[in-house]
Amino acid sequence: MEQVQRNTGTRKSLIMVSGASESSQHSFDEEEKAQFVMHINEALQGDELLGTRIPIDPSGDSLFHEASDGLLLSKLLNNIAPDTIDERVLNTKPANKFEIIENNNLAINSATALGCSVVNIGPDDLMEGKKHLVLGLLWQIIKRGLLAKVSLNIHPEIARLLREGETVADMVKLPAEAILVRWVNYHLQRSGCGRSVGNLSSDMKDSVCYFHVLHQLNAEKCTLAGLAESDDVLRAEEMLQQADLIDCRKYLTSKAVVEGNPRLNLAFVANLFNSFPGLTPLSRDDELKIDELLTSVKQDRESRVFRLWLESLTGITVADLREDLRDGLILLKAFSGISPGIVDWKRVNKEKPVRLFKALENTNYAIELAKQKGMSLVGTQGSDITDGTKTLTLGLVWQMMRLHVTATLSKLSRGSEQIIKDGELIAMANRVVSSAGKTTQINSFRDCELKKSLFCIDLIDSISPGVVNYSLVFSGETEEEQWKNGLYAVSLARKIGGMIFLLPEDIVNTRPKMILTFVASLIELYLRKGNKIAE
Repeated sequence: MEQVQRNTGTRKSLIMVSGASESSQHSFDEEEKAQFVMHINEALQGDELLGTRIPIDPSGDSLFHEASDGLLLSKLLNNIAPDTIDERVLNTKPANKFEIIENNNLAINSATALGCSVVNIGPDDLMEGKKHLVLGLLWQIIKRGLLAKVSLNIHPEIARLLREGETVADMVKLPAEAILVRWVNYHLQRSGCGRSVGNLSSDMKDSVCYFHVLHQLNAEKCTLAGLAESDDVLRAEEMLQQADLIDCRKYLTSKAVVEGNPRLNLAFVANLFNSFPGLTPLSRDDELKIDELLTSVKQDRESRVFRLWLESLTGITVADLREDLRDGLILLKAFSGISPGIVDWKRVNKEKPVRLFKALENTNYAIELAKQKGMSLVGTQGSDITDGTKTLTLGLVWQMMRLHVTATLSKLSRGSEQIIKDGELIAMANRVVSSAGKTTQINSFRDCELKKSLFCIDLIDSISPGVVNYSLVFSGETEEEQWKNGLYAVSLARKIGGMIFLLPEDIVNTRPKMILTFVASLIELYLRKGNKIAE
């Protein structure tokens, strides 16, 4: 059982929780917990499945109980990104530990597939209500939802935040948090207050910048009178009362302001932006130019999957494959994850920012390791990665991902890390399905029958018998039925523990690379259960 101890230091809202051993402790912020609960209550109000479980009392610890069975987390994920989870696969009334773990697997793996940073969180952690881990996952989900609209796709007027010498392409590369900092500074500059910020935590502690931003957003309702208050906490409270006048008093408390809480300040600013961007609309011609640029730089589905895979393997955010891989560090970190011990870190230039010739040494080393692992990289050199050559960079990352998803599979089935060929993987999958008494088979990862998802669903049920409710499976004759089957298959695969990054559309459109990773992840699960594949 976790023991809770209140910290009596300056961060009075900080709670210390005993870890697994007597010497380990983890902390969580009581203010954050209460604000996350209020977000959940608003987002999931009236949800039929959760019923009377909502609202949750923000003052107690009932959140950790409510989040323990995966239902609340799954509903929250669908709230921020509809159709992430096929709710037909949820164990709506989990009767035992196994069914709870399935729900938690589904929530964790779905959050990862959305790009949430889910590190060292397992289904048992959620079931046991480990407070710091539950709150960490909740924050990732809430943040993802709040920042989703801080984008040129939705608000092309964000181009107003460009600095001299920058292009819209430069803005596309910026993370949402950096855009929000610029947005605050944009309004501060227009206010003439002479202030600017470099972050959304310590620089906001005195509330002065908040007063000026609110006044810029709505001068009629939000005044600057509160600036005369000399006490930081009282000034913060007056600022929040101003925010309340425009229905934006959310996520932040006066205490969190003066403490510089980074999570709650970010949430507050993101909500302000989502409610009142306050940026002059662009002309129609400028909007069309931005649309054209966004179309040209938009990452395809495969790039999205490669990026998410790298993030899950390295724990490093990858916003743009070409730009973020130029110095070779993420690639080398990924190789270390694929094959522990393979990277000689004494050869790596780690000091940021990595100078060009040092970056080239890193990328050349990455190419060397790739060839050492048997990858086919005809004509690809480290300079191609450092230069950001799209096709060659994607080609390298794909082979790394393929090696990762098949290396463990090879080790489990053969006792070595020898690369498994496509035909061998297809044969394995077909034998698993046929050994379960099912008749669906595939000839390749381009097999047109794959778009119906029937083989994928049979493979899942062969690995975890009884998990599929076949009364919910369509024949797959129409595009709508194919998409529903695809969503069902993806959700089922995540439910039984598969790290699945592809989307239903990838199955429906029969994207061979994506389907290969899907099948390989499932076969790995099958072998990890101690099963043998018949010859």
